[in-house]
Amino acid sequence: MTKKQLINEGKLEQALNILKSVADSNSVPRNIRKIVKESIIMLNDTETSISIRAANAIAFLEDVSQDPNMPSYSRVTIWSAVSNLESIRE
Repeated sequence: MTKKQLINEGKLEQALNILKSVADSNSVPRNIRKIVKESIIMLNDTETSISIRAANAIAFLEDVSQDPNMPSYSRVTIWSAVSNLESIRE
């Protein structure tokens, strides 16, 4: 594994940990948790390249971050995960 791949895996792992905290929070509406869980599943799919997984998850998460029912602290948390995913490059 190259240095770049290791860095990307680390960023992916950070994003997954952030998203898991949102998915496990009972203060986040159920529909938002469902989309976050789908993003986690998408990010764990090793059949697809890491940059494509990250791009697909970013699209899901940007849509859900616009939901008016989302608590503001959850929105900031999701933005943090998106920031980690945006820095993944192949």
